[in-house]
Amino acid sequence: MNMPWHNKKVLVTGAGGFIGSHLVEKLVEQGAQVRAFVRYNSRADPGLLKFTDPDVRAAVELVGGDLRDEDAVRQAVRSCQIVLHLGALISIPYSYHHPVEVAQTNLLGTLNILLACRDLGVERLVHTSTSEVYGTARQTPISEAHPLQGQSPYSASKIGADKLAESFFSAYNLPVVTIRPFNTYGPRQSARAVIPTIITQALTQPVIKLGNLNTTRDFTFVQDTVNGFLLGAQAPGVEGQTINLGTGFEIRIGELVEKIVARVNRPVQVEVDTGRLRPAASEVFRLISDNSLARQSLGWQPEIDLDQGLEQTIQWIRHNLDQYRVGVYEF
Repeated sequence: MNMPWHNKKVLVTGAGGFIGSHLVEKLVEQGAQVRAFVRYNSRADPGLLKFTDPDVRAAVELVGGDLRDEDAVRQAVRSCQIVLHLGALISIPYSYHHPVEVAQTNLLGTLNILLACRDLGVERLVHTSTSEVYGTARQTPISEAHPLQGQSPYSASKIGADKLAESFFSAYNLPVVTIRPFNTYGPRQSARAVIPTIITQALTQPVIKLGNLNTTRDFTFVQDTVNGFLLGAQAPGVEGQTINLGTGFEIRIGELVEKIVARVNRPVQVEVDTGRLRPAASEVFRLISDNSLARQSLGWQPEIDLDQGLEQTIQWIRHNLDQYRVGVYEF
């Protein structure tokens, strides 16, 4: 690492989420002073941070709030040198049902982060994008120059947030870097995502119910994604850039099911559930990353291949099945 994290004051928004919890864990291990911003609830529920080591949780300053609350965001950013902004509503099906909430959280929430970082003089803001902003690939592999296509309210909200970040670099010289992960997976991920959906059903059900089996995705293991965020926070000269994090390898969902079922080693059938299909014009049929910019500008490359990552994910889910409502369509 180019920048020592020891005693760096770092804010992570979305810290109770899948990637966020792993990121907090890694930052604490590196010696950072971490402030974790999570969505407030009366139970003081830290989200997926509950699965981190107790020593990690004890070292973290947990702050509850809402990204749409400008004052809460400003107080969270205050005194932090680095801000890693992962907080968002990320479910595509949820965005079909609740587009206003998704747009407000992802757009206004990001605007509040940008304003606070500008006014309080942070050293670096890492803003989180998503490969969903590309929509169905027009050319492959998908580089950062690929057109942006808002094929769902979620992807449209993230396009807007990305453009706000871009504008704050151009207008205010805010030191912001946009990291654009492709499909991250790994331990702790919810059944909102396809890999845990397949695994939980393969472990327990005679029939696996899924949506479109012919789409392809580029799956990146969570620790590789976390490393990309850390590099995005410290690499020199990357301010204002948008950088893909993906493996450059795509797999059809039907083939992914076969891989997982072979590892679980249970006789199961696969069935397409029409309730899980996206509207036709909203479906993203193909995603595969061109990660050359990440390699060149961050010195990043994926280290965990899909077979290794699936094995780790299956083992974690097998030991934490009680955390899942198996077979229920989570969105």
